[in-house]
Amino acid sequence: NPCDDKRHKDIWSREKTCDHLPKFLVIGPQKTGTTALYLFLLMHPSIISNLPSPKTFEEVQFFNGNNYHKGIDWYMEFFPTPSNITSDFLFEKSANYFHSEEAPKRAASLVPKAKIITILIDPSDRAYSWYQHQRSHEDPAALRFNFYEVITTAHWAPSDLKTLQRRCLLPGWYAVHIERWLTYFATSQLLIIDGQQLRSDPVTVMDEVQKFLGVTPHYNYSEALTFDPQKGFWCQLLEGGKTKCLGKSKGRKYPPMDPESRTFLSNYYRDHNVELSKLLHRLGQPLPSWLRQELQKVR
Repeated sequence: NPCDDKRHKDIWSREKTCDHLPKFLVIGPQKTGTTALYLFLLMHPSIISNLPSPKTFEEVQFFNGNNYHKGIDWYMEFFPTPSNITSDFLFEKSANYFHSEEAPKRAASLVPKAKIITILIDPSDRAYSWYQHQRSHEDPAALRFNFYEVITTAHWAPSDLKTLQRRCLLPGWYAVHIERWLTYFATSQLLIIDGQQLRSDPVTVMDEVQKFLGVTPHYNYSEALTFDPQKGFWCQLLEGGKTKCLGKSKGRKYPPMDPESRTFLSNYYRDHNVELSKLLHRLGQPLPSWLRQELQKVR
């Protein structure tokens, strides 16, 4: 971070300021509720997100790929100037950061004091949701193969099928990825959200998020969110009783996962889930309900 080193600051032009850097990152993983969290965060008067990137929808995806080589000035252009440096909280959400090998180290070198938020759901459900997401985006491999074929395919399978398999399975190695982030960030900088609770009780979760960030004023989400029975999830309550919900693609209905895939994934993620429970115990964090259910199968 150039602002932490006087020599760097001296050679930087005067109008450059680190006020444009985020105070926290929502790192994913994908298909766990990050877009819902993103929209709930934006309802807070002191929380400001990055400007959307035309290439990656709203996500900047700076720390996890080649965008990183475009440099700090490129990254800062995505953030507006905060009107109040102390009370305004800039943030960005890039759901690929969670399982990226480079992102934690790169983020720690540029924003070492940033807080990190991750959302976890049952990794089996996350894998299935990603597969259905890819089908809806007409990924040829997802259209060609059923879910069970994707998750059980052998290592000599075609490359597009292997890529899809990896994107379904790898982000669900939760303990591995969280440990990588904790190599570079203190445990006090990390908040792990139960994705199931975010979906069923967002008001409690958003109170927890505000407390974790130390953001003011305290925003009363119980008056700003309402459950939409047609959509099946919580939406922003607007004036006149209207609601603003996530886009059409969110809350998409698809057939339930087949039992064979469920059994395979339960076994596949068993050790990962045990490791996650040990990690959460160590961090003094409660176990999400889905994790408690999965651990009962292990005994």
